[in-house]
Amino acid sequence: MAARGVVLPRPVTFVTGNAKKLEEVKAILGQSIPFQSLKLDLPELQGEPEDISKEKARLAAQQVNGPVLVEDTCLCFNALGGLPGPYIKWFLQKIGHQGLNNLLMAYEDKSAYALCAFFLALGPNEEPLTFLGKTPGKIVPPRGPTDFGWDPIFQPDGYDQTYAEMPKEEKNKISHRYKSLALLKSHFAEVGYTFQMDSSN
Repeated sequence: MAARGVVLPRPVTFVTGNAKKLEEVKAILGQSIPFQSLKLDLPELQGEPEDISKEKARLAAQQVNGPVLVEDTCLCFNALGGLPGPYIKWFLQKIGHQGLNNLLMAYEDKSAYALCAFFLALGPNEEPLTFLGKTPGKIVPPRGPTDFGWDPIFQPDGYDQTYAEMPKEEKNKISHRYKSLALLKSHFAEVGYTFQMDSSN
């Protein structure tokens, strides 16, 4: 367990180039963790979701030379053994929402889960900490606005709306991203991080 009152040299850099994702993270975190966002060109790695993101966090911390937050999101179809998983972005680009539905046509099992992993690397030589959030649901024909990834085809368990149809506030209370960030928030509160703000500029 880390000692209370860890001092970080600067606010955490959240590595993303996705404006919608950034908006959602800001809405969920509010003022609880000071962070800035930055788009970095990190290599597209392959492998298990957690290993990919940990390596990305290490590389980002080296580039920024400070604390970073890296997020990876997976959409995992149970009938396909967890695929597309971390490759969902590429599947969506190539075959679209209908193509993702077509992948499950031969299967009765339409269940899936959305998985969000945030990785916090406090510096270039620190082992990244992992915060996993998971929301079970099922894959349905697309409904709702199509401006945020695979949200139109994912209907969380216990709801009759897809992520895309839900009001943002509602989605942000139950989503995989919310669950992951809730763990991150409580970690920050437990450890009591403080930041050296550079007042000279």
